[in-house]
Amino acid sequence: MNVLSDPTKRRWLAWAALATVFLLVNLHRLSTAVLSGRLTADFGTTASQLGTLHASFFLIYAVIQIPTGVLADRVGPRYVGSIGGVVLSLGAIGFALSESYLAAFAARALIGLGSGVIFVSILRFCANWYRADEFATMTGLTGSIAGLGAILATTPLAVTVDRIGWRPTILGLGLVGIGAAASVFVLARQSPAAAGLEPIAGVPEQPAVTLAELGGHLRSLARDVDQWLLSAVFFAGNGAMLTLVGLWGVPYIVVVYDFDVTTASYFTLLASIGVLVGPMTIGWLSDRLERRLLPMTAGIGLFAVALGTIPVFGRPPVAVVAVAYLACGFLFGAAMLSLSVVKERYPAGASGVATATVNTAGFVGGTILPTVMGMALDAYRTGETVGGTVAYTQFGYRIAFGILAGTVAVGFLCACWLVVRDRNGHAASSKSL
Repeated sequence: MNVLSDPTKRRWLAWAALATVFLLVNLHRLSTAVLSGRLTADFGTTASQLGTLHASFFLIYAVIQIPTGVLADRVGPRYVGSIGGVVLSLGAIGFALSESYLAAFAARALIGLGSGVIFVSILRFCANWYRADEFATMTGLTGSIAGLGAILATTPLAVTVDRIGWRPTILGLGLVGIGAAASVFVLARQSPAAAGLEPIAGVPEQPAVTLAELGGHLRSLARDVDQWLLSAVFFAGNGAMLTLVGLWGVPYIVVVYDFDVTTASYFTLLASIGVLVGPMTIGWLSDRLERRLLPMTAGIGLFAVALGTIPVFGRPPVAVVAVAYLACGFLFGAAMLSLSVVKERYPAGASGVATATVNTAGFVGGTILPTVMGMALDAYRTGETVGGTVAYTQFGYRIAFGILAGTVAVGFLCACWLVVRDRNGHAASSKSL
C-alpha cells in the first residue's frame, strides 16, 4: 500500500496541499502592515483609506463564508479549494500590477474572494477525514498554518520587499499560488470513499446533504443564541488579531518608538509565532480535556488584558509590548475554539455551513476594526511621517488600541454568557464546557 492508497497517509498529503494554499492566504491578508508605507506612497492614501484597502480583502471574505459552507457541504474541498487557490492567485497578480488605488482595491478584494473559501474547505475536509476527537487539534493545527503565514508576512516579507520591491514579491506569490491550487485538485477528495479508499476507523461517512436540509440548518443557526455568542467571540478574537498583525501593529511601533519598519516587524513576528504555537496547543489541550468553553473563555479574557496594556500605558516599555504581542498571538487559539464548539452542536452534514457562519463573524471583525482604528487615528494625524509611515499622536494610538481591547473584552463577556447558558442547561450540549 503506497502513500496515495493508504487513507491515513493520503489525508495528510491532501491536508498539506490545502494548508499550503491557506499559508498563502494568511501571507496576503496580513501583508499590509509591512507594505503600508509603500502603499501610502504609491497610492497616496490616508489612514482610513489604507484601512479600507486592507479591509477590502476581509469584506468579500466575510460575505462569501456562508455560501462557501454550502458549497463545501455539497461539492467538497477538492473543487472549492482548488478554484479558490486560482482566484486568489490571479488577484495577487492583479494587485502587483495595479497602478491606482481603485485597481489595488479591486485586486485585493479578488484575493479575498479566492481566499474566503479555503479555511472552511479545510475544516470540511477535516470533518470528513479525521475523528471527532481530533477535530479541535486539526483546527488548531490549521490555525498554526495561519501563524506561519503571519510570520512570513512580517520580517521575511519586509526583507524580501526591501531587496526586490513589493510588486515583484506579490507577483511571485501569485505564481506560487497557482501551483499550490493544482496540488489541491490532484490530492484532495470529499471523503476516503470518494477517493476510492477504505474508511478510516472512527470516521463516519458523511451523509449527502440536500439544499432543503441546508436551508433548515441555516434557519436553525439564525435562531441559535449560542451561535450569535460564538460569532461575537470570533468577531473579537479574529478581528483583533488580523488588525494587530495585519495593519496597525507595525505603524504603532514605528511612530511611538521611532523604529524602522523592518525592526518594528519583529514585534508582529512575535505575535505570529504566538499564532503558530497557540491554536495548536490550545486545540490539543481542549481535545485532551474534552472541554471547549472554559479554555475559550479564559483565553479570551487574557487576550483582552494583553491588548489593554497599550491603551492603559500608551508607551509601555518595549519588552512589555513584545510580551503583549506574543501573548495575543498565542491566545488567539482560544478564539478558534468557537469553531469547534459550533461544529459539535450541529449534524455532521452541516459542519461546513455551521463553521462558516461563525467564521463569517471573524472576518466581519477583520473588515470593520482596521477601518475604525484608521478613522480614530486620522483624528490625531500630525502631518508628519516617521520611517516612511504617516505619524499620529501617541494619544491617538491609545484611543485606537482602546477600541481593539474593548472589542475583545466584549467577546470575553459573550464567552462568559455561553458558560452560564451551558450550566443552566440552555445550550445543546454540556459536553462543550
